[in-house]
Amino acid sequence: MKYTASEIISVGTELLLGDIINTDAAFLARELAALGIPCYHQSVVGDNPARLRASLELALSRSDLIFLTGGLGPTADDLTKETAAAVMGKTLVLHEPSYARIRAILAKRNLPETENQKKQAMLPADAFVFDNDYGTAPGFAMTAVCQAGEKTMILLPGPPRELEPLFSERVRPYLAAQTEEMFYSMNIGMYGIGEAAVGHILRDYMEHGQNPTVAPYCGEGEVRLRLTARGKTEEECRALCHAVAARIRDVSCEPYKPGTMNDYIWGMDCDSLQEALVMLLRRKHLTVSAAESCTGGYVAKRITDISGASEVLSGAYVTYSEKTKMAMVGVKAETLQKYSVYSAEVAVEMARGCRLAVGADIGIGITGVAGTSDAQVTQDGEEITVAAGTVYIACTDGVHVTAERLELPPGRRVQTEAREFVRRRASSHALFMALRMAENL
Repeated sequence: MKYTASEIISVGTELLLGDIINTDAAFLARELAALGIPCYHQSVVGDNPARLRASLELALSRSDLIFLTGGLGPTADDLTKETAAAVMGKTLVLHEPSYARIRAILAKRNLPETENQKKQAMLPADAFVFDNDYGTAPGFAMTAVCQAGEKTMILLPGPPRELEPLFSERVRPYLAAQTEEMFYSMNIGMYGIGEAAVGHILRDYMEHGQNPTVAPYCGEGEVRLRLTARGKTEEECRALCHAVAARIRDVSCEPYKPGTMNDYIWGMDCDSLQEALVMLLRRKHLTVSAAESCTGGYVAKRITDISGASEVLSGAYVTYSEKTKMAMVGVKAETLQKYSVYSAEVAVEMARGCRLAVGADIGIGITGVAGTSDAQVTQDGEEITVAAGTVYIACTDGVHVTAERLELPPGRRVQTEAREFVRRRASSHALFMALRMAENL
């Protein structure tokens, strides 16, 4: 069967009230895209059978694959399964294997069996059951022929810690077996160029009907390209994706940016800038150190989020005051007096100092003004104003030095949001600079 349209219905009053962020829909949408199954609608419905029924009837009129998340538990307001089964003309019966699993889980946790636990094992007689190794409520798929054709509903538990592994281990293989083609997706991470520019530059690659499809997704200061190919085998799909990725690397970015797309790509099939940097440093047996001021250790934190960071991070310093900049990484007093603490010259001395202090191959220095307030400093005897969001970042390998100035105006953000915005963007820029320097070593 080839699914031509899918949609996601998330059930739960807590989602409508904003008490819980709906990460399930985002996860499922990404997974459906990777499988090449179009997802055209998403909605959230509270724990109300009448409204849920109306949403399901609408979904059946326009989609042949419908995902429902949440409302499969043992409590009285968990009515997703009962409502969906009624809409599909199904009768619920006790699924003995699921009930046995539930009882075993309760026994293992030393929890008493209650009558309402049996509710979770009540499933349509012809359901395809997805055993849940991460919770008590099983997921399942049910299919029925309606006026609009054959329709499939897949019901999954709401907690992401259950839904995500359940989908990966059970549902994805089920869907892959139902489709007529194999799909393969890869991601290209980019930094320093906007989504609008990427979309226009690569417009020929994004035309309808292309194989693989190319779609840009915007992040904060980053763009992610998702390539999805269809074919008879995974090897065929992978080859199609890599061939297009190679051509994309050579596409000129003029007049939006200098150079080619390759100048802004930080990785392929890599989850983050920091992972790309750690992988590259490990592969080249290189190390890095950082001296940070306004980012407060954010670069070091992001690097140490990645497994294997101990092999590449030689050391890191948070040098927030001028005193610690001088004492810990050797920034000269005359440099501070002549150029001020917010300057490329100070960032360069921070990068050099932290590199030498721990014997790293690459040093990173960051200094700037986070938050929403401009800073007043003395530069060569004169008082100057440094705008909020001004950040200087430097990188050195002991021979080559690069230094850049960022302007990250806080706009209408409140103080806490502005500081976090500057820290994230500045740390991303520093990681990208270090990645480029490591590529040339």
